Amino acid sequence: IECEVGQIELTNLLTAELRKRHPESYRLARRISTLIQSSANFCRFDTSGIDDEPHRRLADRIYGLSEWPLNKPRRDSNELEQRIKMIAVRQRDTRMVGCTGDSQIVIGNADLEDLIISVLEAADAPVDVRALRILVMSRLPVMDIYLVPLGGDDAEDGGNQFEPVDGGDDPEQGLMRRESEREAANFVDGFLKSLHETVRGKVKQYNRMLGVLWHCYLSPDHATQLEVAATLGVSDSLVSDYRRRIEQELRALSFGEIEEARQFEMALRERVRTLVLIGDEESIMA
Repeated sequence: IECEVGQIELTNLLTAELRKRHPESYRLARRISTLIQSSANFCRFDTSGIDDEPHRRLADRIYGLSEWPLNKPRRDSNELEQRIKMIAVRQRDTRMVGCTGDSQIVIGNADLEDLIISVLEAADAPVDVRALRILVMSRLPVMDIYLVPLGGDDAEDGGNQFEPVDGGDDPEQGLMRRESEREAANFVDGFLKSLHETVRGKVKQYNRMLGVLWHCYLSPDHATQLEVAATLGVSDSLVSDYRRRIEQELRALSFGEIEEARQFEMALRERVRTLVLIGDEESIMA
């Protein structure tokens, strides 16, 4: 029992982190799973009367269109990906939903069900739930706004394989790096100016927004929204409002290359850390 409880707790922790880091993808995956289980247009293709099949993990279950014969053959993942490329990416529905009104619907349930049907028709084969969710979301403009250390995956992706043996920059690389840093600083200036304008230049509100930006997006502590509200001494709804404004400005940014985004993240983190620390010191002195 203790082991099972531990496994449940671990699963809950992993799910909470997934929901936090990829909010839109998490919500859409849940909606896709609910639709294929509840709609009469879909049915399972991996049942044959075995007792343990009802308890099989949802991600491993195989679904297809209910009009198909149960012996319809499956296809490999590469072929599935090629087949669904003919489906156009859907336009994003920007209506705000959720109890705090800070999330966009992305796509309505009726349109989402039509998209699932289109994906299965293009695949022309039953698909397991995990792969189906990936295929469907590849046809949606999903935006998971969550700033994470992009440099953390370099070792796994072989990001250093093109570096010189000594690990240092040659003159050209050094020049490009400095130019990237200057461009990132300009992006940061423009971004912070936009945030300042959203509160019409009010110092107190701007400092609160910087606090939300730091604690919700840039701080390595990964505090929850309620914890951030308590830290800043404001309401949870105000934090939600500031997050909505911050994410609107983040979506307005446009980077040509991933390196520009990395430089922006690092420059923004350093700038906001300094501003937040200065604000905290001034509050203590006051």
